[in-house]
Amino acid sequence: MAKSLTKTKIIQITSGRGPAECCWVVAQVLKLFLEAAKLKTIEYSILQRETGVENGTLQSATVQISGTNLTTFLSKWLGTIQWIGVSAYRPKHKRKNWFIGIYEIEQIYGSDIADKDILYQATRSSGPGGQHVNKVSSAIRATHKPTNTQVLVMDSRSQHQNKKLAKIRLIEKVNQTQTKRLKSSIKNQWENHLNIKRGQPTKVFKGSDFKIQKKDKTFKKERGKLKTELQKQLKLK
Repeated sequence: MAKSLTKTKIIQITSGRGPAECCWVVAQVLKLFLEAAKLKTIEYSILQRETGVENGTLQSATVQISGTNLTTFLSKWLGTIQWIGVSAYRPKHKRKNWFIGIYEIEQIYGSDIADKDILYQATRSSGPGGQHVNKVSSAIRATHKPTNTQVLVMDSRSQHQNKKLAKIRLIEKVNQTQTKRLKSSIKNQWENHLNIKRGQPTKVFKGSDFKIQKKDKTFKKERGKLKTELQKQLKLK
């Protein structure tokens, strides 16, 4: 039996252009999302929070999750989330339906670096150390081929030691670059999600206690209609 692979995804929960009520919903949904992830033994870390105007509210939150079967887990969350309730900030407001969105952020590249993606080049060291340093090609230039990120290490006279240090520093530099790009990507994609779609919500919550509104799976009304139609047909015969 094939073993499930651990994957990493980045999820954004956003109120879009929504008011304080939607920001309150984002904060509530974030708590429930993390609780659900924990129950499924999915690891998570919060990458970013944009606080709302009111205390305890969030304009958006970005979460990185890692685990198996993430697609199945996310299928129950991604999309539009609806909350039905009275505003705590504007109790007399007529609106009772509030919407937020949960989206997957497109990742530019993974944080793990495979050895096959690193190009090592030996080069002569420069700087203090005399003629011996200049003659021996002990320095190492390491290049991450997918991103063309480079580091040059000449700390040691040992080429092997410099190669080990080069990989460590290259990973750090690639991750720093990834973080910058990720923040830019989050900002750009958040702007694309400002207008939340209100039709066919993935989940619906209700009331100040934020309980999920479960869909009626008994089909009682449908069965009643079918039963009535069947009785009519039997009478006609």
